[in-house]
Amino acid sequence: MIPRIQIEDYRYDLPDRRIAKYPLPERDASKLLIYRDGKEYESIFRKLPDWLPSDAVMVFNDTKVVPARLHFQRETGANIEIFCLEPVEPPEYNTAFVTTARCSWKCIIGNSKRWKGDVLHLYNPNADAEIGAMALNAMLLSRDHETGVVEFAWQDRNPFSRVLELCGNIPIPPYLNREPEAIDTERYQTFYAKIRGSVAAPTAGLHFTDRVFKEIREKGIETENVCLHVGAGTFLPVKHSSVTEHPMHREPFVVSLGLLKRLRDSAGKVIAVGTTSVRTLESLYYVGVRCLEKGVPGDVSQWEPYMREYSYSWKESLQAIVSYLENHGLQELAVGTRIIIVPGFRFRAVDLMVTNFHQPESTLILLIAAFVGGDWRTIYDYALSHDFRFLSYGDSSLLFRRDFVK
Repeated sequence: MIPRIQIEDYRYDLPDRRIAKYPLPERDASKLLIYRDGKEYESIFRKLPDWLPSDAVMVFNDTKVVPARLHFQRETGANIEIFCLEPVEPPEYNTAFVTTARCSWKCIIGNSKRWKGDVLHLYNPNADAEIGAMALNAMLLSRDHETGVVEFAWQDRNPFSRVLELCGNIPIPPYLNREPEAIDTERYQTFYAKIRGSVAAPTAGLHFTDRVFKEIREKGIETENVCLHVGAGTFLPVKHSSVTEHPMHREPFVVSLGLLKRLRDSAGKVIAVGTTSVRTLESLYYVGVRCLEKGVPGDVSQWEPYMREYSYSWKESLQAIVSYLENHGLQELAVGTRIIIVPGFRFRAVDLMVTNFHQPESTLILLIAAFVGGDWRTIYDYALSHDFRFLSYGDSSLLFRRDFVK
């Protein structure tokens, strides 16, 4: 049954002064709040390994943020911001990034009402010669309120990834209330980011350093990667009073056959770094159910976990995916998810979560509430009263699932 949840019950007062506008000089110097067995503890992030169980698999999201914000001008001088969300033609991320001459993307369009469909030219205020030689322009193919499909065309032979590197800006969150700066190019990116495609950072990973990784591995914890490309809607507040009215956007993810086998065979705890890793891992169960019942994997819908009771075990579900991949000679699972995790959700995969402090009335705070139960408010009250910094560049927390078994 779909839970009936009023979003106002997940509101808390977040003063602007508590939002971290810039990262700390050192990634692993942020504060760390640990919540376990109904108690709060306080530490520093570089000591995270001390709090982790050694018989564990730790899963990271190695997606890479792309400089997806582009500024164009009409002949009239009106400025139009175009924020690339996902490729349309060609539809696959890697192919779209290496294409030359033209490609089309689904985009958020700023000042969309001022764009009448005429061809836009890239705004190049510094008259940069290399940027100018590209002659990048944008044409509107279709529009749906503030989003639309935009075709980009340019004259040189650079791949679209290079076009974005030269012409785009890192899409830092709007709640920072500032323009991107040089520091964001490095710090609004995890140091282990590999696969291009996100338009928002998986911010729990921003605290990790080589030093922390080394200590995690020395403790005997296995580290693994998934890749979920984070969409712009991930951090948006829920606009409807009833959560059932909130539409979740699709996010593509990839999980290797090797990790699926490791999760299937592991008797240890699973630690997810960030809500995107949580959503990926928990989505795997329902992908496996689809394999068991329909013979093929597929996307996970928003309310699928709540529609009925599922009797399959976590390992049975994973084995179904493994069997499908092996039978078809595939080395990775590539599907999408719209899953929403709210109170009432049954966790199948994740035992511990590393995550930042999230916006009130957001799907992320609902996920936290599902993970720790009603104690989410206690955790956030503690963080607010003990000078923790909030949101993307803020401090971190290590949360043990409410029914965690040692």
